[in-house]
Amino acid sequence: MVERKKIVIVGIPGVGKTSLVTRIVELINAQKHCASVHSYGTVMMDEAANNQVSDRDNLRHLPVSQQKELQKQAAKKIAELTDDVVFVDTHAFISTDEGFYPGLPYHVIQILEPTHLIAISARPEEIYNRRMKDDSRNRDKISIEAIKKELAVQDAMLASCSVLSGSPLKVILNNEGKIEEAAQNVIDAIGVGV
Repeated sequence: MVERKKIVIVGIPGVGKTSLVTRIVELINAQKHCASVHSYGTVMMDEAANNQVSDRDNLRHLPVSQQKELQKQAAKKIAELTDDVVFVDTHAFISTDEGFYPGLPYHVIQILEPTHLIAISARPEEIYNRRMKDDSRNRDKISIEAIKKELAVQDAMLASCSVLSGSPLKVILNNEGKIEEAAQNVIDAIGVGV
């Protein structure tokens, strides 16, 4: 049995975060630990369905006040989970009509109480190529310069979360074809021996 951990793992679209965290959970569970992953956006969407929002990618177009309430509701649901290792798959920020809104504002950090913060990153060119190939989501088209700005905003937002929560922050590169290496780097950073 490992010490209970709650890991918030963030990454801008196209870094391969969801594929990576799925692999990490497989590796941890193969060692007889109880690990799970919960997509913050999916939990928020479950709550938003009551408000007639039918597309997850439209959550970011809701007024910030509604997003704030959905964040609180989702954080409370996730905070109740009791697995040994809980991964919260989310974003450091949401690009809204009003500007960059923190995906992990202070009120959410207080509810979640993360033990670790992990940022998944990749080279901007890799991110761009991955986004262009992804037709499974309704994503905005973007330039490499805009991706660089998103990475900078992510770093700033997550550094603030680390200060506010007292949780260590680790940036992990998920380079093309190196998912096993990235997964092991995350496992090492959170202190779960696999």
